[in-house]
Amino acid sequence: MSRTRKLHVGGGWHPAPRSPKPLYRQVYERFREAIHDRTLRPGERLPSTRSLASQLGAARGTIDLAYSLLATEGYVVGKGAAGTFVAPGLTSALRRSLNRSHGASTSALAQPRAHLAAIAPFQMGVPALDVFPRALWCRLSARRARMQSMETMVSGDPAGYAPLRDAIVSYLAVSRGIRCHAGQVIVTSGFQGALGLLTRAFLQPGDEVWFEEPGYFFAREALKTAGARVIPTPVDSEGLDVAEAAKRAARARFVYVTPAHQAPLGISLTLPRRLALLSWAARSNAWVIEDDYDSEFRYGSRPLPALKSLDEAGRVLYVGTFSKVLLPGLRLGYLVVPEAEVDRVKRVCRLLYGGQPGALQTVVADFMSEGHFGRHIKRMRTLYQERRASLANALAKVFADRLTLQLQAGGMHLIARGPTLKDDRALVARAKAHGLAPAALSWSYANPGRSEHGLLLSFTNIASANALEVATRLRRAIEL
Repeated sequence: MSRTRKLHVGGGWHPAPRSPKPLYRQVYERFREAIHDRTLRPGERLPSTRSLASQLGAARGTIDLAYSLLATEGYVVGKGAAGTFVAPGLTSALRRSLNRSHGASTSALAQPRAHLAAIAPFQMGVPALDVFPRALWCRLSARRARMQSMETMVSGDPAGYAPLRDAIVSYLAVSRGIRCHAGQVIVTSGFQGALGLLTRAFLQPGDEVWFEEPGYFFAREALKTAGARVIPTPVDSEGLDVAEAAKRAARARFVYVTPAHQAPLGISLTLPRRLALLSWAARSNAWVIEDDYDSEFRYGSRPLPALKSLDEAGRVLYVGTFSKVLLPGLRLGYLVVPEAEVDRVKRVCRLLYGGQPGALQTVVADFMSEGHFGRHIKRMRTLYQERRASLANALAKVFADRLTLQLQAGGMHLIARGPTLKDDRALVARAKAHGLAPAALSWSYANPGRSEHGLLLSFTNIASANALEVATRLRRAIEL
């Protein structure tokens, strides 16, 4: 054990202080190389995160993130208090396969094979699946399966598993400044389930809805399908223009807004606009649907408090989701409704929706209550900041002055604009034919004739080592 520590950490290797790669990435690559060249053999123990952090003068969380990457890719396994070990299942055949991939393209090791096949570069709305803590998630799932209770074997509370709602309350109080109790929280089938529940409980056919222009097109179409009359409302540098919206539809019954990180422009609704919106809603007896879809990922400053945290009149219907921070396949989200509306919403939930799978909710509850959720978000925030910078630098290098990049204060995508991107929908089709999945900015506008054009480029699933390659592929695809 001591031989391993000395050889791989102190024996001639030190992090490069001026390297553009963050320290966790350097540590990750060092151990990966040692496993590939068999300096570290299957079953051999790695240094503890505490001792390695001490030797490198680093934060323990930095080493945790490096080890998490190694575990996600199958190089190492954690055995609790016993420590972290090189995976014993790294057979000769598997090593040869990994070595071939490493020799052909270092980017191949940044993402598992199945993930590469399923997620195309630039695909919007998908978190970094390549670094999701699969091993931990599987352990939590297996533990819950072994201790499955009668509660999870039958239909539980339609509002959701009580410990999960408790965990959501605690999380929102700390991270979003929202004061609520578990009775106000309803677990839903993702964002769509939450929006469907709200429209069933509150919306009448023909009700006018202020809707950001540009805005999240899925939400716009969902509201139309529910019978709403959607009123496009301009967004400027301060977010939704409340004064203009009031001129266009003074009697609107709803507002759909993304105040923390406007979809898709990334603008934050300013405090004066937030107060004006809440004041108007209180006077007009209107409802504000706050879609807080990726507020956790803000770079350079703490996430902004939610609009709901300022809501003293009880007019905000808060929607959150686990799809952007954990896994889209979970199909789990949640609502926070005002105290006075709890019975109304729960009745609709009980009659028309029936609740979500209990077993899945128990795993998410454990993930949150045991502290894994907070640590995962922190790691993703660091990783996304790195990947965003890498992709932006690669695009600037490949395209030069052909496009302009908008780096938002937060979020999971970049916006590329430029004279060559005017027909953005046609460019998206070309890119798709080349295995890429950008989105057209013009899709976000209700009026195509007045839309702006550009490409929405998610960076979450593009490893830094892949950024230049992917940027080059994009240029080839759209400049045919």
